Amino acid sequence: MTTPRLRDVAERAGVSIRTVSNVVNGYAPVSDEKRARVEAAVAELGYRPNLTARNLKSGRTGMLALVVPELDVPYFSELARAVVTKARQHGYTVVIDQTDGEPDRERELIMGDSLATMFDGVILSPLALSQADLAQRDPTRSRPLVLLGERIAESAYDHVAIDNVEAARVATEHLLDLGRTRIAAVGDQPWETGETAQLRTRGYREAHQARKRKVDESLIVTTRRFHRANGAEAMAALLQHPKGPPDAVFCYNDLLALGAIRTLLTHGVRVPEDIAVVGFDDIEAGRYNTPSLTTISPNKATIAWLAVDRMIARLGKRSDSGPVELWAPYELIVRESTGLIHPAVGGSGT
Repeated sequence: MTTPRLRDVAERAGVSIRTVSNVVNGYAPVSDEKRARVEAAVAELGYRPNLTARNLKSGRTGMLALVVPELDVPYFSELARAVVTKARQHGYTVVIDQTDGEPDRERELIMGDSLATMFDGVILSPLALSQADLAQRDPTRSRPLVLLGERIAESAYDHVAIDNVEAARVATEHLLDLGRTRIAAVGDQPWETGETAQLRTRGYREAHQARKRKVDESLIVTTRRFHRANGAEAMAALLQHPKGPPDAVFCYNDLLALGAIRTLLTHGVRVPEDIAVVGFDDIEAGRYNTPSLTTISPNKATIAWLAVDRMIARLGKRSDSGPVELWAPYELIVRESTGLIHPAVGGSGT
């Protein structure tokens, strides 16, 4: 079988060779309709750009960096897979690193000269980076940077996130709709680097306020991390609550929820009959857990698409505008841990 060429993609998509080149290399604006046709033809034919020629001509490395807090957290590993897949369609290789949320490491990765020479751009999900840190980075002289998550929402860089407040509100309202009256929230982080958790706590509160229900502050449980062990410990404490255990729990990610369910089952508590549980992230383990986990599902494929698309636009100078704030959609996936099967309830990105 012959290797597909740029001309073959152009013929299959019904566009010019220049248009295919613009899509693959991000050199110039292309209409959404033509871009979709070219990308479909690239996928169908298995076309791969001549990276060596392209990089020599452009002075680029052909590599992007994806930096996340923790690779062993399934949400980030699943997101990384989506970013790699999307970047590959544009002929880029993705190198993945983790920071463990260490401020010095995050600053090094966005400020270090070595990173600027190794990669054409950086997609970063920061945990400890501050506005002041980013202000020291000159966006006009540095490699393109796209931010993910909630740590820094207003900066000189493109940013992709979901509406955590509204998503948490939807999760809490689902439990209220089931008639649950004592809903715990597990995962609050009331410190400087806990923006994601704080937004989800806000959504939890707003759901109660909208139903004119008073929030029991003692049912909001702080966790240092979003790991299974933290969820298990938080649930054990809630089972010993002076007023009795809650009848529902909204956990701020699926790992917390899986840890909580483990504690409940080992204590002979039925899920969802005695205590209903909702998570956040829709990781694969939650789908195959017993019981399967009701969760907020951020559209990780869309998050990856938006992040890579902004990076390609910046690299190809298709976008001379200021920083862009992009919102990815989410949906509530109802499974066995809340005992009902309902149509998904979602929020649209804009």
